[in-house]
Amino acid sequence: MGTIPLGGKPEFPQADGDGHIYVNIEDKGQLVAFDSKTLKVLHTWPLAPCKEPSGLAIDVEHKRLFAGCHNEMMAMVDYSNGKVVATVPIGKGVDANRFDPATGLAFASCGDGTITVAHEDSPDKLTVVQTITTQRGARTMALDTKNHNVYTVTADFGPPPPATPKNPHPWPKVISKTFTLLIFAQ
Repeated sequence: MGTIPLGGKPEFPQADGDGHIYVNIEDKGQLVAFDSKTLKVLHTWPLAPCKEPSGLAIDVEHKRLFAGCHNEMMAMVDYSNGKVVATVPIGKGVDANRFDPATGLAFASCGDGTITVAHEDSPDKLTVVQTITTQRGARTMALDTKNHNVYTVTADFGPPPPATPKNPHPWPKVISKTFTLLIFAQ
């Protein structure tokens, strides 16, 4: 259909079902809204105090997005105006966010081996209800909204390679044949 210059490092999109797509721009701490039919950028909003937003989940009923931020917070954003309306603390190394409309729970999976579970008490209030201990590196996540299970994957890791000026924080190497699927149910 075409391309859209979003600027920066786009990380994760969410669609509202009304023709709008929202994507966080990780390196700029921004949220971009664009029209999926015209492919025109409609808004670019700052997400402060959220820094380096990674994961993004959506609650279309209340017009809210849940952005996982690398400064260890989840920001709840009103996507009708781009305002951050609430934040809660999360773990380190966030990658994915999910929202379960039936339970009102928002999830942030983090590489430090935690999933933060927050409840959307109202469209402007978010409360942490649980921190699930997972396993180091388990930051990719999926949610089955039919059975409400949360799935994440990881593996065992060896030592990281030496740091270089080009890569000052290298990822550790995955140990072969250690892939692990973790399933969390209520």
